[in-house]
Amino acid sequence: MNRTQTDELKKHEEERDFFCVVSDAFRVFARRSSVILGSAWAFVAAVLIIAIWGLTGPTFRFSDTWQLIINTGTTIVTFLMVFLIQNTQNRDAKAMHLKLDEVIRALKAARNELVDLEDLSDEELTKLEAQFKELRQKAERDDTQESRHAEPSEVR
Repeated sequence: MNRTQTDELKKHEEERDFFCVVSDAFRVFARRSSVILGSAWAFVAAVLIIAIWGLTGPTFRFSDTWQLIINTGTTIVTFLMVFLIQNTQNRDAKAMHLKLDEVIRALKAARNELVDLEDLSDEELTKLEAQFKELRQKAERDDTQESRHAEPSEVR
């Protein structure tokens, strides 16, 4: 990168508003959290917490407070994890759509109107699904007819 581009990036960085900074920080946090919390070690830690809680039950005589601790803890963790998971899934889905859009645009035989399928109504998606089902059935019929007319050496 040349000096002008670097200066432009720094200027752009300074112009960003508070919400962009918060959004980017949350994106980075959510991505890192999903990597860490989706690991086997995180699962082992969760199992250990549950085991310790279970083993302390007799000490606390399985009291309401003892039960409330695990219920409250799991509720809070679940509530927060929903937002982290949704953020990473939204970003992954958006990236996948963009990659598929690029593939569709690059293929000459592809129908470019399929690029923005996620914006179609449920009714339009159902109609399109029916079209693809018909195409698949037609292709299967064609394959069946070809295999019937094939020479014995051509059959796999």
